[in-house]
Amino acid sequence: MGLSLSAYLEELHGRSDLIWPEPPAWVPLKITPALKPLPGIKAVTWSVYGTLLNIDQGRLLHQHPQEIRMQIALEKTIKEFNMWYSMTRKQGQPWEGMLHQYNKFRDEMGLKSTKRKGDFPEIDSANLWKKIIERLQKKEYSYDEGMYGDIDDFAAKVAYFFHASLQGVQAADGARETLGELTSLGIRQGLLADGQIFTLPQCLFAFKQQGNFSSLAEVLSAECMTISYQVKLIKPSPSFYASAVESFSKIGIQPEEVLHVSHRLKDDLAEAKKLGFRTALFAADKASCNVTGSDVRDPELKPDRLISKVSQVQEIVRG
Repeated sequence: MGLSLSAYLEELHGRSDLIWPEPPAWVPLKITPALKPLPGIKAVTWSVYGTLLNIDQGRLLHQHPQEIRMQIALEKTIKEFNMWYSMTRKQGQPWEGMLHQYNKFRDEMGLKSTKRKGDFPEIDSANLWKKIIERLQKKEYSYDEGMYGDIDDFAAKVAYFFHASLQGVQAADGARETLGELTSLGIRQGLLADGQIFTLPQCLFAFKQQGNFSSLAEVLSAECMTISYQVKLIKPSPSFYASAVESFSKIGIQPEEVLHVSHRLKDDLAEAKKLGFRTALFAADKASCNVTGSDVRDPELKPDRLISKVSQVQEIVRG
């Protein structure tokens, strides 16, 4: 059976022999929040990386622009899962050979065709690592199934380890408390987010660092979830948002009754706005929220509300 992903994260981060990267501190933007209540809001959807979770670059990356970060993450992954002995021997360092394989599979997955013009395929990180593991198994690679589970479960854990070694995360200030307060107000909540199979366990672990928090099911509704790895599309794919509209319609909620919160304006909130969602721009970090004054005044982009703290969403929905 193996450890669940959530249990694996707990075990992993309880070890003293591993050092994880820290997300950079947010550099505040000089903004005046716009918090006038929006009447009729029944649900709130959140972007994850860069909004609920502080992360380097403001989003989860498959390829970091700093090669040294890729090197460190791959070296740690190879060592952690004893992959070296089943790797093909080539000139150069082991991480360079792994990077070549990783990039090959990443490029192939990123070039998959989509059914609708303007859609962009998601790269499923667990599936990418499964391909690498299957190649290693041709050279007698094995792992502890009692701890890690079957190959799909194992690949998900390897994917998490790699990404956690590449980019550190931390829950945004007040995230855990805000999710709880919105639930107490009767507001349904979900994710409308780029994310991987490990994203929900990663959120749970991060929120626990802010205080007692036993389950995401306490604050997030399964019916309100649209995560990129599940629909195989990333933002700003039109079909990604159309899928969210369909999910909400099944529970009797219309797009104009949903407030979508994100730090990404042009490639997230703007697309959600086209389909009728109300929008709130989370402008807390100069590095990840790349917007200008003209952007937020543009009628096609302008968010309904502007916040600098996730807790301010409570003021917007109380109306």
